[in-house]
Amino acid sequence: MTSSVIQKRLRAFAAGEKAVILQRFFKTGPGQYGEGDRFLGVVVPDIRKVMKEFRDTPLAEVAKLLRSAWHEDRLLALLILVDQYERGSDALRNKVCALYLRNTRYINNWDLVDLSASKIVGAHLDGGSRALLYRFARSTSLWERRIAIIATFHFIRQNDFADTLALSEKLLADEHDLMHKAVGWMLREVGKRDVAVLEGFLRKHHRAMPRTALRYAIERFPERKRKKYLNRDKRRATRD
Repeated sequence: MTSSVIQKRLRAFAAGEKAVILQRFFKTGPGQYGEGDRFLGVVVPDIRKVMKEFRDTPLAEVAKLLRSAWHEDRLLALLILVDQYERGSDALRNKVCALYLRNTRYINNWDLVDLSASKIVGAHLDGGSRALLYRFARSTSLWERRIAIIATFHFIRQNDFADTLALSEKLLADEHDLMHKAVGWMLREVGKRDVAVLEGFLRKHHRAMPRTALRYAIERFPERKRKKYLNRDKRRATRD
């Protein structure tokens, strides 16, 4: 179960034409959020197949995959980490989370964050201090900021909304569209479980919310109510 053996297996599924599509989809061009990322052209279902074959890979070898220049290697590493965290002892979970937090620089696209942050970071902070999320929310790293808000999905699933709301408020001024989407998505998830909580947040903050965040947050509202919020936002933009 060495990283080189795993990489060889993963590359058996690579397709050059798919790599070109993925590089465009994940914005890898100059100045884009995924600048310089490299793709083999392996689709997620095939990566999951490889994960099941190598799910018990030692963490030292998983770390090598996580630090790879290739996106699919990093995605595979994170899937293995999530699987080991969910199946592991307390000791293993501590090691998995520590490895994750030491290597956030390699968790550097939205899909990598979204499949792992709540299942490792959120789960690990459950029942303890969540100060780490607020530190990450102040990070200069887009991906650490996204980890902060997406990690709260774990709490949302337990009808615990306090940190999602507090972090969303702190991140309203974030300039990156990927953060607007992440905040809006988590607020929508809150609303799916308790719409009154979401509407309370919107009454206080919707005029300050980036339009993308607002659109994501109210996506499940009845059309009439959704238009009411969007029209208010449009009037605000006109005045500004």
